[in-house]
Amino acid sequence: MTNFTFHTIANTEGERKELLQGIEKGYGYIPNLFGYMAEAPVTVQAYMQMNELLGKSSIPDAQQHVALLTVSKENNCDFCITAHRAYGKHFGSNQQSLDALHNGVEIEDKKDAAIANIIRSIMNNRGWVPEADLNAFFAAGFTQQQYFEMILVVTIKTLSNYSNHMTLPKANPEMEALL
Repeated sequence: MTNFTFHTIANTEGERKELLQGIEKGYGYIPNLFGYMAEAPVTVQAYMQMNELLGKSSIPDAQQHVALLTVSKENNCDFCITAHRAYGKHFGSNQQSLDALHNGVEIEDKKDAAIANIIRSIMNNRGWVPEADLNAFFAAGFTQQQYFEMILVVTIKTLSNYSNHMTLPKANPEMEALL
């Protein structure tokens, strides 16, 4: 397997170093996925910008993490599963929903279940979502705008999950402490 470079503030320069310094300033630490992703600064920038835009979406933070965790679970990305369980808890996501997603059992909250179901449908159907799945999402109180925001969630997590599949970052202690 290829050994990808793990960038740190101490072992890198220029744009990579500036990106990592900005990430550290924002998070208070550098999530390990960025150490690898910094190999391609434009990839880090795209990831950060998409996350910033998601923060402006109509989906509350708590439900964003349900959606982000769903994608990460479907893609079997251990780093992001830990991250979104931790940040979901931090941002007030329904704990039963987070646990259910992690353990592969039924989500009791109807809105969280609708989010998980539409995310799975988007992913499993490669965007060719059946009308019944769309109607179930809308019946749970979501809008067409929020459907497109769910596609943004899938896009963001595909970028990080696929990056992590090749680099296998370990969860940071700062994340694990939030669990």
